[in-house]
Amino acid sequence: MKILHINAINEVKSTGRMCKELAFVHASHGHHVRIAHSTGSVTETSVVIGQAWETKWHAFHSRVTGRQGYTSKRSTAELVTFLDSFQPDVVHLHNLHANYLHLQILFDYLAMHDIATVVTLHDCWPFTGKCTHYTSVGCDRWKDGCGQCPLLKDDIPSWFVDRTEDMLADKRKWFEAIPRLAVIGVSDWITMEAHFSILQHATIIRRIHNWVDLKTFTPKDAVSLRAKLGLTGETILLGVASHWSDAKGLTAFLELAKARPTDQIVLVGHMPTQQKLPANVLHIQETHDSQELASYYAAADVLLNLSEEESFGNVTAEALACGTPVLVLDSTASPELVTERTGVVVASRSVPDLMDGLERLRHASISRIACANEARQRFDLYERAEDYLRVYEELQTEKVRNVL
Repeated sequence: MKILHINAINEVKSTGRMCKELAFVHASHGHHVRIAHSTGSVTETSVVIGQAWETKWHAFHSRVTGRQGYTSKRSTAELVTFLDSFQPDVVHLHNLHANYLHLQILFDYLAMHDIATVVTLHDCWPFTGKCTHYTSVGCDRWKDGCGQCPLLKDDIPSWFVDRTEDMLADKRKWFEAIPRLAVIGVSDWITMEAHFSILQHATIIRRIHNWVDLKTFTPKDAVSLRAKLGLTGETILLGVASHWSDAKGLTAFLELAKARPTDQIVLVGHMPTQQKLPANVLHIQETHDSQELASYYAAADVLLNLSEEESFGNVTAEALACGTPVLVLDSTASPELVTERTGVVVASRSVPDLMDGLERLRHASISRIACANEARQRFDLYERAEDYLRVYEELQTEKVRNVL
């Protein structure tokens, strides 16, 4: 089977690693896999889409016109030329909202050539006008057609015009034209949302959890790691994010640090410029080194994922794989990754709720072995890659059925 992944980035960050890992496993099964991407590492199996200047122009055009995914014609035409030569059996769509594709050209090609198409819902963008998440503002306009967007200036910003109604109508038309479409949610939560969206008529709607590289994210000697990393707090509380903001719980972490001065909070990820941190907060720059990241997880007593909007929660799963208990918010997908054996769920990011959650964890006697075992049972790369192969094969069977 010939499989083409299309994603904004290759090999790094969550979706880039996912494409790389899926491609590796499927290639080991004898399939021919390529990854088309805009940024990230260029490898023997990758196809680069566009150039940096074109992406910048696309971003500017999106902000001025309010329409993202309507430029980059030249780079998308080159991608179509590659599609003609590669002739994939399956095209697997990941993050498309990064100013690098002319969406109509791509979707028209997939529909016209009846290519089995899989879209993984890493976020909510495929079934909204433009936003990747909407729960923080309590918006459900995506169910009826968008418009009057409360996140117009945020997320994927438009400076002047609200085109969300038009963009959602276009997405509906493009997706419905694809004869064989599979929609894969990375959690039960986002999969259920898809059932109420423009994607509800897909051939397949299914949940396949994300996974963890269990060879890298594995329990280690926490005591020696803390000594090596210079962590001296009474309790080590960890937060991990690509970019720290209030949406990821930065303010809550800082308030918690003041309330627990004998604990040490470690925040891994890009920090806003000029952000002042309490003395017991250690900031570590974002790292793409999985081994380094695994060492922070393994050294911590608790991983706190204080994001209110998670399609899955990769940091939660990675921490569990390293044997570290977790504290998450009762919001979107986060609760479904946690059991009584592996962590606690709290109602909000308020200091009283966080303090209560940490106290419950202290008395729960959660073992690191239980956390790691839970991750191995639920988030194994090879098992989830097999799940995707079954989806690909079902779409191929659907083509035969349609012919008959």
